Order: sequence, then C-alpha cells, then structure tokens
Amino acid sequence: MLYNLGIYLLSALARVFALFNSKTRFWVEGIKGWEGKISQKIKPGDKTAWIHCASLGEFEQGRPVIEAMKKERPELRIVLTFFSPSGYEVRKNYDKADCIIYLPEDTPFNAENFVRLINPELAILVKYEFWNNYISELYKREIPIYLVSGIFRPGQHFFSWYGSFFRSMLRKFEMIFVQDQTSLELLSGIGISNALVTGDTRFDRVVQIAGAAGDIKQLEQFRGNEKMFLAGSSWKQDEEIIARYINDHPLRMKWVFAPHEIHRENIERLERLFSVKSVRFSEFTETESDARVLIIDNIGMLSSAYRYAYIAAIGGGFGKGIHNILEAACWGVPVMFGPRHEKFREAIELIKENGAMTFDSYNQFSDILDKWLADESFYLKSANAASFYITKNKGATEKILKKLPFKISTN
Repeated sequence: MLYNLGIYLLSALARVFALFNSKTRFWVEGIKGWEGKISQKIKPGDKTAWIHCASLGEFEQGRPVIEAMKKERPELRIVLTFFSPSGYEVRKNYDKADCIIYLPEDTPFNAENFVRLINPELAILVKYEFWNNYISELYKREIPIYLVSGIFRPGQHFFSWYGSFFRSMLRKFEMIFVQDQTSLELLSGIGISNALVTGDTRFDRVVQIAGAAGDIKQLEQFRGNEKMFLAGSSWKQDEEIIARYINDHPLRMKWVFAPHEIHRENIERLERLFSVKSVRFSEFTETESDARVLIIDNIGMLSSAYRYAYIAAIGGGFGKGIHNILEAACWGVPVMFGPRHEKFREAIELIKENGAMTFDSYNQFSDILDKWLADESFYLKSANAASFYITKNKGATEKILKKLPFKISTN
C-alpha cells in the first residue's frame, strides 16, 4: 500500500534528519520504548480514553473536553498523545492525563499494538489528525472515533478526484464535530453525513483561562495609569514595524512584547530595535517603571497578560500564520495582525465584526493604531465587538459532550 510505504519512508528520513534538527530529534528519541511507557501507566482492565493532538494549539482545543471527561469520570485513564515536540515538551506533565507520550509512526504494527495496549472506550482526534492505520484499527475493534473542532477547506485531499482513500477514513468516524457550516457542507458534498456543527472548543478554553487568570503585579506597576500595547507571540517582522512606531511615538502608550522565541540571542536582537529604555520582565522592579518597553522573557504568562492591554498585536502574520488572537479578544482587547491570516476563520470573522484589523506595512500599522487611540467611540466599538465575538461562540464543549457515548455534565 502506497500510504504505508510513505509512512516507512518518512520514518526513515526523520531518523536521518534528526541528526541535524533538534525538534525531529526530540520526536525520534521520544517514541523509543513507547510500549513500556504505556504499560507503566495503563493496566489491563483500566477504563481509558485516547485523545490525540498534533501540537500545542490542538491540545488547547482538546483540553476542555479532556477536563470535563476527567471531572465527570475520575476513574477514566486519559491517554494523551502528541505528534509534535512543541506540544509534548510543553505539556508532558499535564496533570489531567494519566499517560502522555509521542504518537508512534502510523504503521499497521504500531497501530495494532497501541490500540491493544490502551484498549480505549473511545478515541478523540483533534482538528485535522487523520492517521489511517490507527483509525482502521479502532474501527476494526468497534471503538468509536470522534473528531473535535474539525475544519475543512475545498483544497484538501478529501475533496479531490483522487481522494477516495482519504474519504474512506472519514466514514469510519462515529461523529465529526466541525467548527463551521462551510465544513459541514463540504463533507455533505462527498456523502459524509456523520458530521455536526458544534463550533470551536478554543473559545471555551480562552474563557476558562480568563476565569482562572491571576494578577501580574509587575505589569500593573509597569503600566501605571497609561494605556498599554501588547505584542503577543511576536516575530521579527512584526517587531520591526512596531519598534519603528515606538521609536517615533514612545510616549503614546506603554509597550510590552512577548516574543514567540525567548532565547537569549532573540531577546538581545529585540532590545536593539528600541531607541528608548527597555527592560526584561525577569529583571523588572518597580524602580524600572520609567522604561517605555517591557519584554516578557518567560513562557506561560501571555494569556493572562492580555487583561492589562488596551490594544494587542498578534504575531505570525508575516510568517506561517497568526498565533492565538482569541486570548486577547476574550478580554475585550481589539487586535491587529499581519496579512497571513486567511486560513484562520476567527481572524476573518473578527475583522468583519470590527474587533480586529490587519496590516502589511508600517503605514497601515500606524494608521490603525492612531485611529484607535484618537477616536474613543471607534475604539469602544472594536473592544465590544471582540468581547461579544467570544461570548457568542463559546459552548462547543458542552455540545460535543452531549454526543459522547457516556453521560457527562459540564456544570
């Protein structure tokens, strides 16, 4: 079978590539001894559920479902798998899962042994993870499979003339929970009727995060009585545009950066962009409050930091795609981002509802920021639109849980 040959080839190439690439090396090393790792955590007779996420973003989508399941059925052993090191390495100690490992390559042998060892009551795949051998093994054993927060686009293999193999995987799902009507209609067009629009569980997650957010006294001290701009998950191109504005107009706001990469060389590069005083969060004291720029040089604070922002810019829009804009919007913070957002439904919708704006140059960035700062009624319209967008889209988790094969309450 061509699919299996492709899996074997990619597996071999990964082992070669691991010699030169640290992320690939993490995965290659991480899948070693996976059977023993499962056997240490999962025993015969355990009641289990399997949740698979490609990376960290998909984990955040699956997390509300995991936690609701665990709350209602604490005896349920959660097996959580990741494909990407950026998910596993950050969440390998997540306390709501009982066994957390890298997903082994999708070979027939691995799939059969994996499913036999964990013997789940159900399997939940998040967003767009489709591994044929795992899906086939689950289906053969009559274990229900669910896709959570699925999103489909016309250019995907499922909808092509050669897509019968990929379509056959979709038919093995008990239910496909999709984010929007477009996805539902695409699936209906290829004869897939086991689908339901439930929305995106990320909305529930950001509301959950906001509800648990603590105070960050350093940001309160730094902001003082001024308005604060927060560049979240920023990259070089975002930062260069924003830094130019800061150097031209340093006193208009207080400026905070949470760069996506926080290694020393990148922080030092970022610091060199500013002609005004900057300080790192790790070195901040109240006596440093006269600095105009603060750089968050840690991981895990960003989602709570947005509560202090007046305006936020979300990074990634000049690279592979924007990062999470919902974490800012849930605080009623208008957001802006670069041009590469076309694959992000929430970005397109939030722009239409005036809760977000996009820029691809310094002049556009300057015009947007000046408008929000100068026109309070325009700003409030954007802030309210951002907040309302989150409110009206939450609730996907509860809709999904009602369709699972055991009764779970989100209350």
